[in-house]
Amino acid sequence: MTELVFAGRRLLARASQSRKQKGVFEGYASVFGAIDASGDQVLPGAFSASLARRGVANIRMLFQHDPAQPIGTWLNIRQDKKGLYVRGRLSMAVQRSIELESLLREGAIDGLSIGFKTIRARRDAKTGIRQLVTVDLWEISLVTFPMLTSARVATLKTQNALVSQTPATL
Repeated sequence: MTELVFAGRRLLARASQSRKQKGVFEGYASVFGAIDASGDQVLPGAFSASLARRGVANIRMLFQHDPAQPIGTWLNIRQDKKGLYVRGRLSMAVQRSIELESLLREGAIDGLSIGFKTIRARRDAKTGIRQLVTVDLWEISLVTFPMLTSARVATLKTQNALVSQTPATL
């Protein structure tokens, strides 16, 4: 009898853990050195001061950069050699997030885009490209069409599986 109750509790704990993992995704919100559609290029270290000052909890997750549509929270935001790696969780209590989880799973949406204020930039004299040296990162959005085509969700955790959106590994 005790074993059945214990087993029931373990099953409930597993179900709760599975629900908590649903809607978790990761990818790159920015790729260092890549040039976006507006001619901007983020340089390595551009987010350092902002991340140190704000921390993960104060970077918002929005849909299409709309401040009226918060859709989840960031679990991890860090710079590595490739760019700005992000891992976040959609809030499955929000209708829009439920829809987005489905669209991510189906591959209908997978773009990531950064919302920021430029603190320091320089223009490359030869190419005219604006190089972002330091930015104040406010938010990262799931978007339909990212300005930087390589800023994408790479994986999504669903209830029972990990769905890879791109062949690249993180």
